[in-house]
Amino acid sequence: MTHRIDTHPDHTDPRAAAVFVSSWRVDGRQAEAVEAIARTWESRPWPSADLLSYHVYAGLDGATVLHYSQWASEPAHATFVKIHRQERNDAIDTAVPGIERLGLGRFRRYRSLGPADRGGRVPGCVVVVDVDFEGPDPERQRAWADAVADALTHDPAPHPGAISTHVHLSTDGARVLNYAEWESAQDHIDALAVPGDGIGSPADRWRRVQTWPGLKSGTVRRYHHVLGLAAD
Repeated sequence: MTHRIDTHPDHTDPRAAAVFVSSWRVDGRQAEAVEAIARTWESRPWPSADLLSYHVYAGLDGATVLHYSQWASEPAHATFVKIHRQERNDAIDTAVPGIERLGLGRFRRYRSLGPADRGGRVPGCVVVVDVDFEGPDPERQRAWADAVADALTHDPAPHPGAISTHVHLSTDGARVLNYAEWESAQDHIDALAVPGDGIGSPADRWRRVQTWPGLKSGTVRRYHHVLGLAAD
């Protein structure tokens, strides 16, 4: 069966060969949507041994819900979509009509920054930076992700509350998703308010990241982790 877990995703789990991220717009009904997700999943068997964990986040905008799942393989996820997903979505939609599903992204974690041991610190906020490029180019994806890591590593400004960063590359070669864990949303807001370009840094490294050739668009959204599910 399925049960709730209190922990956040283990991004460095070597079994997690595929990561799927999607978002829903629920317009102020986040609590109802999360409870419908929990009720639907907990009343059914865990769909696959290859699904390592499934996590849900409520956007601080009050209107969105983010889904983050780790899988051992993409074919296992495709089987879930074919056999199980629609029936579960139908049950959730019956409880919370009018959910707008905004799309699904397929990713692989590329690299992580931050200590392996959080030292007891618990992420109170997850900041998701979602960047689109003009067309697929896996080499550009990796180069930009490496540039972000370089800027973070050399940023001279201290960032109290920053815990870790996990950079994901989309399998289509056109998107990068940065999943950053912070102790609180205010810590991230304060870091952005430090004078300079980027997160508290006036260095050229951040300007290089922001003006990368082929960079089309990017969004920054903050979330609270509200539900974790795993197999018994």
